[in-house]
Amino acid sequence: MSDPAPGGDDPDTDYAAPTDPVSTGLLPLTSAIGPDGRLSVGGVDVLDLAVEYGTPLFVYDEAHLRARCREAVEAWGDGVAYATKAFLCVAMARLAHEEGMALDVSTGGELHVALTAGVPADRLVLHGNNKSEEELAAALDAGVGRIVIDSFDEIDRIERLAGVAGGRGGAVTRPRVLARITPGVEVHTHEFVRTGQEDSKFGFGLASGAAALAVGRLSALDAAGVVEFVGIHAHLGSQVFALAPFAQAIDVLAGFFAPLDLAELVVGGGLGVAYVNGEEAPPMAQWAASVRQACRQAGIGPSVRVTAEPGRSIVASAAMTLYTVGTVKDVTDHRTYVAVDGGMSDNPRPVLYGSGYEAFLPRETPSVRPRAVRVVGKHCESGDVVVADAYVPADLEVGDVLATPVTGAYGHSMASNYNKVPRPAVVFVADGEARTVVRRETFEDLVRLDV
Repeated sequence: MSDPAPGGDDPDTDYAAPTDPVSTGLLPLTSAIGPDGRLSVGGVDVLDLAVEYGTPLFVYDEAHLRARCREAVEAWGDGVAYATKAFLCVAMARLAHEEGMALDVSTGGELHVALTAGVPADRLVLHGNNKSEEELAAALDAGVGRIVIDSFDEIDRIERLAGVAGGRGGAVTRPRVLARITPGVEVHTHEFVRTGQEDSKFGFGLASGAAALAVGRLSALDAAGVVEFVGIHAHLGSQVFALAPFAQAIDVLAGFFAPLDLAELVVGGGLGVAYVNGEEAPPMAQWAASVRQACRQAGIGPSVRVTAEPGRSIVASAAMTLYTVGTVKDVTDHRTYVAVDGGMSDNPRPVLYGSGYEAFLPRETPSVRPRAVRVVGKHCESGDVVVADAYVPADLEVGDVLATPVTGAYGHSMASNYNKVPRPAVVFVADGEARTVVRRETFEDLVRLDV
C-alpha cells in the first residue's frame, strides 16, 4: 500500500491538488512532453506505442532501469542483488547483470529464467520460505552464489543434499549460506508485506530463540564441511518510506550478529517508492548511508560486507501501463466509472493492498484533471479497480489511451489469466527505438497446457 506522504498530518504542509497534472516525478526518467502535450519515453511517442503494440501494454524505460541499477551498485557495492520478484523476464535479468547487480531469485522458476538469461550462477541468491528439495538441488547443481536458509526443515534438506551435489556433477559441494532472521521490528506498511515481525512465515525469530538454534546448527554444518555459513539476512517488509526501522533492525541484530564473526549482513529490500502526487521516498544512496551509519554505531566493523536486495525501487517508476478506454458510465449521485481493457489481471495491487495510483491521458500529459472517476477493469468482479479515486481531463472519452505510471513492479510479475484474459506485452524503449521483450499472449496460449 502506498503510505501517506511524509508529514501528511501537518496542517501547514502544502500539497498539490488531486486535480493537478500528474507529477513528472512519477514518470520514467527519459519522459518528455512535446509542445502539443503528447508524452514520449525513450524518444518514442507513447500513443504510437499503443497503436503498434496494442493495449494493455507495459512500457519500460531502459535508461531508467540501467540508471537505478547503477545507483544501487554505487550505494551498496558488490553483492547488492536485484529482487527479481518485482519484475523478471530474460531481458531484465540480463540488464541487471550487465549493470553489475547480483540477482535474488526465490523459486525454481525465477532461477531458471535467470540462468536462461546467461546470468552466472555465482551471481544468484536463492530465497524462499519453502524451498523444495528439487529447487535446492537445482541451486546446488548450478552453483548459486548464496542460499538464504529460512527454516529448520530447510537446514535438514541442505544437510542431506549438499554432500551429494558433487556426485550429480554439481558445481558446488559446499554452498555458501545465510540465515534469515526476523528481528521483531514492525514497519508501517500493509500487513501482507510486513516480514520482519516475530509472527511471520519467514525466517528464524530472534526473540523466540529460534535464530540462535539455527545459527548453532549452521555453524556445526560449517565445521563439518557441509556448508559455508557466511552471514545473516533480515528483511523488514516492502514499500517502507521511513529509514528509522532499518536502523532499529541493525540495533536489534548487532548484539546477536557481532559474536558470530560472520562476513556478511544483508538488510533485504523494501525501500518505498512514490506512487501518487505528493508522495516522496528516500533515494537509494540515503538508504544505504543510513544503514551503514547504524552499523558503525552498533559496532559492526568495516570488514563486514553490508548489502541489500532492492527490487521495487529499481523498476517501479521505470514503467507505465497503457490502457484503452472502452466504457464511460455515469451513475447519477454516485460516481463515473471509466472501464479499460485490462484490470486486476495486469495489476492486482489495488485489489490486494488497496494501493493508490495516478491516471492521465498521454495525449495531453500536462493538462489539469478536474474530472473525478473510478478507473476499473474488464473482469467480472466489483473489486476489479485500477484507480479507485482517479482524476482525469474533462474531455476523456471512449477510445482514449489512459496511462497509469509507476507500474514497473508487481504488475507483470503478478499478472494472471483471470477470465482467460491474455497477459499484456512488455516493451523496452531506448534511444528512439522500442523492442518487445515479452510478447503479448494469444488465445492459443490460453489452451496450450490443456490436455
